[in-house]
Amino acid sequence: MSGGRHTVPVDVHLIAVRGGEKGPEVLLSRRAGDVYASGLWHAPSGHVERETVVDAVVRETLEETGLVVAAEDVRAAVTVHHRPPGGRERVGFFFEVRRWQGTARVMERDKCDAVHWFPLDRLPEPMVAYCRAGLDAYRAGVPVALHFQDPDEPIAYDAEADRLCLVRGPGPGDQGPEPAVRDFAERAVGRIATWTDVSWARENSRVWRVCGAAGGEWFVKVHQNERFHHRETTALRRWVPLLGGAGPRLVAADPGLLAGVVTAVEGRSLHGRVLNGAEERAVFAALGTLLARIHAIPLPAGALAAKSAVVAPLGPYDRMDRHLDAARPLLEPGDEERVRSAVATARELGPLTPVVTHGDFQLRNLLLGDDGTVRVIDFERSEPQPRVRDFVRILDHFDGRPDVASAFLGGYGRPLTVTEEAHLVASAALDSVSGIAFGTRTGDPELVERGRRTLARLRTGITWPAVRPPGVTR
Repeated sequence: MSGGRHTVPVDVHLIAVRGGEKGPEVLLSRRAGDVYASGLWHAPSGHVERETVVDAVVRETLEETGLVVAAEDVRAAVTVHHRPPGGRERVGFFFEVRRWQGTARVMERDKCDAVHWFPLDRLPEPMVAYCRAGLDAYRAGVPVALHFQDPDEPIAYDAEADRLCLVRGPGPGDQGPEPAVRDFAERAVGRIATWTDVSWARENSRVWRVCGAAGGEWFVKVHQNERFHHRETTALRRWVPLLGGAGPRLVAADPGLLAGVVTAVEGRSLHGRVLNGAEERAVFAALGTLLARIHAIPLPAGALAAKSAVVAPLGPYDRMDRHLDAARPLLEPGDEERVRSAVATARELGPLTPVVTHGDFQLRNLLLGDDGTVRVIDFERSEPQPRVRDFVRILDHFDGRPDVASAFLGGYGRPLTVTEEAHLVASAALDSVSGIAFGTRTGDPELVERGRRTLARLRTGITWPAVRPPGVTR
């Protein structure tokens, strides 16, 4: 057991918050005269005497600023365990107040020479590091923070010597990933206030929406393997910027952690969106145009040689036996034969040339902005492949909707060739058996049902004539 009882001074700090023209503002006072931290900005504060901490912050607020605060309007914000340079540890209770009577003014001129409102995300300098730690912790939404300074460090806040350590609470959605990933993300974008898990409800999906303590929103993603991490970061660096804002920007990547940080993209996922007929046609026309832009991006030098196996007809289908083995117990009689027949037909017609592809072009990776602009996210399956690969997972929405198919191909700018149609049927067939096996194993019913719908088309002998514009036959 260590030494005797640990006793520390207790102080209170006011976080008076009001709405400003550019966001919330906080009231600070500037210390002056023969006092600690003279010349530095600080929140109204003081020591707790023979009173509760709530009574203390009410008293100190009146004595220092002239504002009258009711005890019932005091809200707990954050508790900071602090050690100043060369001093002893203390505990500070920071309280938020949004209602008061009166106008803030200098009340103790021997201790303070100014009071002023500052934007909460643009705090002044020089400022007491202890107070800055409490305000940063408040913006981060944590209940407790640690701030232990070394003896030779300045009293004033110095970003290079920031000692703030946030202690997160048990609330849902704010814990985030493991500490190494949290540290990586905060090095990239600054202190993060909230982590919200937005992963897909499937195996190995790890994505968080994060909000910065000083504002801003990003997404943090941890990939399930090196291949996915390399694909996504390569796409985000090489070709997504060429889409002119139709995709996110890569902020930082760490191949050791398999993690990346990207900017937030405006819009809501099209997955599950309810649109009327005209809206749906307009959206699918825009999606076709977006896909054509992706496919028109030049491949980097050497990409064709590196993906030469894709050019050969065997390339996209070399995992057929593995997919069929995994799905066989879940298939209907004759399904396997129909899949093999579709692949054989595609092989007989010859190879397709690779282009830049997204690799997972489906509604849950496509966003619709309030202005009608469509954008795309999630590039972990992006690589040089035949263009029909990007039709496979959007095709399901053409069932019984020749108007939607026509709008999509109108946006794309051309119909598919006979050879492309055959490869599309084969690719969709293989995607269906893979999806049925994977979706059953991971509990993704949507993926299973999409695969079953694809196989149902093969059973009826109706493949995908809807990919042809009206009046065009083969």
